[in-house]
Amino acid sequence: MYIIPAIDILNKKVVRLREGDYQQVTQYDVSLEEMIERYQSNGTNFIHIIDLNGAKNDFSNQQYLFDVIKKTDMKIQYGGGIRSIDKVKELTDAGIARVIVGTQAITNPSFLDELSKAMCGSAKCAEKIVVAIDVLDEVIKYSGWMESSPIKLMDYIDRCLHLGFYRFLCTDIDKDGKLGGAGVELYKKLLNYSPIIKLIASGGVSSMKDIEQLSKIKVESCVVGKAIYEQRITIEDVKNWNLKSLISI
Repeated sequence: MYIIPAIDILNKKVVRLREGDYQQVTQYDVSLEEMIERYQSNGTNFIHIIDLNGAKNDFSNQQYLFDVIKKTDMKIQYGGGIRSIDKVKELTDAGIARVIVGTQAITNPSFLDELSKAMCGSAKCAEKIVVAIDVLDEVIKYSGWMESSPIKLMDYIDRCLHLGFYRFLCTDIDKDGKLGGAGVELYKKLLNYSPIIKLIASGGVSSMKDIEQLSKIKVESCVVGKAIYEQRITIEDVKNWNLKSLISI
């Protein structure tokens, strides 16, 4: 298991939201370029970038993000406002390694089918697309966690797998931004249900002890943001963990 450092961008600033609430924003005095440069090392290959403006259908950050991304050798896992096949293609053509799809995949029944036809037939489908599942008490939430989907969690997993998508970014909403520990029980349920999925854990990681717990249940990777900014996990911790994970493969 490896750690993917998370960087959320709002109005070109590095921020974190608490429970996805734009009214609960913490802004950090560091630039995106500086953050990426700090993480770059053997083993730490991926950065998780969320365009919080894009999530509200405001793409004023996008060119800035593209300009920064072009300057780095790091692989980018990118999300925020991806609501069309054209946008997915635009991002992959711009060099984004993995594109995260979320709300559109839940609310538009044909979106995943169309995306599967456009991106599958090669390794691109599985490797280029990450399906985001935001969960509260095993209910899938969307649209900034304001709406609840009637689709059952495991049924949604099955549908994605049938279409060729097997990498999932699962956020335990109840844990997110609180530094209270990761949603280990939720992730256990998902992996027990379908051991073949590639699961990226998100939300609540507060210490290296949480990282160790996630590693034990064999999630593929975990996204860590606030714990790093709040210095509960150091950048050196991330680098050392990822290097050990790389060596052990």
